[in-house]
Amino acid sequence: MGVRIPPPVPKKNKIMKVVNYISEAFEELKSNVTWPEWADVQRLTIVVAVFSIVFAMLTWGVDELFAKSIAGFFNWLKP
Repeated sequence: MGVRIPPPVPKKNKIMKVVNYISEAFEELKSNVTWPEWADVQRLTIVVAVFSIVFAMLTWGVDELFAKSIAGFFNWLKP
């Protein structure tokens, strides 16, 4: 008894599967997805932008605090 090797799948069939998947995905997005109103999108975009800026500033502040603390610690250790 030998090893069975399945026949190769034709490339055309693979390409058609990909094209079919993409077209079905677009159809799903058009017909079944509830999209938010434009005003909501604008408002939430502003909220995300403000939060991102505040979070970046906080991260920068903590980084500066730790950098100065470590520099002060090593300066304190120097003879």
